[in-house]
Amino acid sequence: MKEKKNLLVIISTSDRNKILTALMYARNTHKYDWMGEVRVIFFGPAQQVLVDDAEIAAETDEMIPMVEPIACKFISDRDSLSEKTAEIGVRVEYVGKIIADYVNQGFVPMVW
Repeated sequence: MKEKKNLLVIISTSDRNKILTALMYARNTHKYDWMGEVRVIFFGPAQQVLVDDAEIAAETDEMIPMVEPIACKFISDRDSLSEKTAEIGVRVEYVGKIIADYVNQGFVPMVW
């Protein structure tokens, strides 16, 4: 059987419904073993929604052990979101190289 590809879900939209859809897809991809590893990165406007929307924060918190979500440190620091993001349990790191490393490792990026 062919080896499964790994998935990198990059959530940058500020659209709440798109964020919830992206989280659902990431969760189900992991749960139903549709692909290999799944990782989630919040990057851009989605980071504000993550800290402002209780449902999105709760959905993300539930997924931490499965998909190891990360938020962009540059944007979090710039917008004073780092502390709130970390309280949710999301790692806050500079993501430019992390994204490049995942892609170079063969992760398929899906941007929402």
